[in-house]
Amino acid sequence: MTAALSATTNAVRSSWRTSSLPSTGAVILGLVVVQRVLWPAPTGVLVKGVVIGGLTALISFGIALVYRSNRIVNFAQGDLGTVPTMAAVLLIVGPGVPYFVGLGLGLVAAALLGALVEFLIIRRFAHAPRLILTVATLGVAQIFAALALGLPSLAHDAFPGAFELNPPNTYPSPFSFTFEISPIVFHGNDVIALLAVVICSVGLALFFRVSNTGIAVRASAESFDRAALLGIPVKRVQMIVWSIASVLAFVAVFMRAGVVGVPLGSVLGPAILVRALAACVIGGMTNLPLIFAGAVTLGVVEQAIVWNTHETALVAPILFVVVLVVLLAQRVDRSNRSDGMSSWQVVTDVRPIPPELSHLREVRWATRGLVALLAGVALGLPLVLSTSRLDLVGVILVYAMVGVSLVVLTGWAGQVSLGAVAFLAIGAAVGGAITSRLGWDLTIALLVAGAVGAVVSIVIGLPALRIRGLLLAVTTLAFAQAVAVYGLNRAEFGWWLPLGRIERPQLFGLIPIATERQYYYFVVVCLVLMLSVAKRLRRSRVGRVMIGVRENDRAAQAFGVSPVRAKLTAFAASGFIAAFAGAVFVHHQQRLGIEPYATEESLAVFSMVVIGGLGSLSGAILGAVYVIGAQYFLPDELSFFAGGAGLLIVLIALPGGLGSLLYSGRDAFLRWVAERHEIMVPSLFADAKDMSAVGLSRERGMAFLRELADRMDGADADALLSPLPELPPPEPEPVSSGPHDDAGRMS
Repeated sequence: MTAALSATTNAVRSSWRTSSLPSTGAVILGLVVVQRVLWPAPTGVLVKGVVIGGLTALISFGIALVYRSNRIVNFAQGDLGTVPTMAAVLLIVGPGVPYFVGLGLGLVAAALLGALVEFLIIRRFAHAPRLILTVATLGVAQIFAALALGLPSLAHDAFPGAFELNPPNTYPSPFSFTFEISPIVFHGNDVIALLAVVICSVGLALFFRVSNTGIAVRASAESFDRAALLGIPVKRVQMIVWSIASVLAFVAVFMRAGVVGVPLGSVLGPAILVRALAACVIGGMTNLPLIFAGAVTLGVVEQAIVWNTHETALVAPILFVVVLVVLLAQRVDRSNRSDGMSSWQVVTDVRPIPPELSHLREVRWATRGLVALLAGVALGLPLVLSTSRLDLVGVILVYAMVGVSLVVLTGWAGQVSLGAVAFLAIGAAVGGAITSRLGWDLTIALLVAGAVGAVVSIVIGLPALRIRGLLLAVTTLAFAQAVAVYGLNRAEFGWWLPLGRIERPQLFGLIPIATERQYYYFVVVCLVLMLSVAKRLRRSRVGRVMIGVRENDRAAQAFGVSPVRAKLTAFAASGFIAAFAGAVFVHHQQRLGIEPYATEESLAVFSMVVIGGLGSLSGAILGAVYVIGAQYFLPDELSFFAGGAGLLIVLIALPGGLGSLLYSGRDAFLRWVAERHEIMVPSLFADAKDMSAVGLSRERGMAFLRELADRMDGADADALLSPLPELPPPEPEPVSSGPHDDAGRMS
């Protein structure tokens, strides 16, 4: 192993020095200058920002380590520290366990928890697309958040009187001294947090540069396959990485609870996650010193803004601008496999019904029957559901439209976006303002909202010409937070956001949609319309170009296709559909709230589409029914199972999503029809589990290959150019009686 490590160390060190240091340093320096000019703050406020930014850096370190090891964004990074933090806090404030004993027990629990997560969950996705594993971390985060919330009641029930049912959001410091750096008074917990940041940062640097295990982590992160070939135990290394990441998360969350006092169980929401991701982007996801510098700088800027404005709304758009500028300034390294899309592609394109079978009576009647069944269910639901339940079904249909927008952008165009709910919010704000402030017809509001969404989406999509895969996902997530926190802030934009209750005016002044039942049918029509638009787009030349660019943009460009136009078209179509859905949604709710457009909803919607299946429109609907329907229609216990553990089960059992199960059933039916009519359809039988079903094709194919091999062995050019003799048909196999179509019959 020592020889293997020395063989890869030089390559690793050179790779770690390839970050765009000048451009990133310029961004950090620019942030400092902007802070000093626009938001000057006393020294004490800046020191407070250094402490909080340093704790955020520990979260960023864990994200960067897991990214380098598994090529994913670990959305559960913060939640890895919630359960051991809650346990340690309960021990300190409950039975009165000494501070450092509770801290030590928390460190041990965090290390074991990280190892268990890697062994029990992450390894199950070793050969799955990286996008699937990234979504799986969302399920892990939900499970840990629920465990952290339920841990106080479990401890209280198990040991009555020893543990509090509602523990405080902080804990007492082991040291009673205080000191002041005007105007902030610092306590013992602040000093311990600063020391913890320094110790963890220095210890992590020494671990990676001095120890054999640390060098092995760096080597396997640089090239998984090469490290395995050189004898490095990659699985053991990945377990160590997850243990280290969990320990860093615990230290950050535990110390943050002592410094700022956070509600345990939901310590790291998307707001702090975006801050940690922004620091990772500043460091190129690999350079730990730059990540630390970026996190501390962002922490200082945030505290300075809060000191001057007394609110944090302005921090979100600044984070988005920082992420965007850093990514656009960094040099694009297309040779780096971590930036490629291949490990992120999880899309299984849906095969259409083969033309050999589409005209058959069984297929035609089955298709018509399925359409009639779905139409009957959609039309009959208002007759059996209460008004409140029907309202919830309307919400599911709206989210299905948002899912369709993600299928277009991510499934067909290959652009990983975590900002779909941001365009839902833009459409809701624009559509609601047009009807409530201007009094225009709802159809005009829908079209204008869709057009605004398309334009904004194109603007956001312009960086996608340089940013790919994971980094684009981080950018869109930062944009989603900026829209949710700042764009919908009435203190900033109350002059144009919708006012009060939003009425539902008659369509064209003729069609009433005021009642819940009437508006439900309107939502159904809107969903069918968006499905039709997306379906026509997929079947057009533009849709085929999107697929080609997704698979290989350079090869598509060699055939005269413009990848720029294809990507921007996908962004425009996706933005239009999502904003259109937002205008429908705001009139469905009849008010512009804040909760439906929160940043975490963007993560939930993306996982919803992956669960349903990124490659199919029906998958978007199935994902919305599963995720949103479970949230609204199931009890809390079952809803947790569907959202956390259920998500992991679905991803393990059906990596292609629920839509793959639907299309597998369809293909099984088509294979039965093909066998009944003695029609050979290679696209159907190539992936059949029962190879005996393709015996006729296999025999003829093998005979053809043997004949061709004999000619090539003889090296007779004339024989190779001459037509192959007709192969004798195999002996017929018994088939079921019934009407047969002469077209496509095998002879």
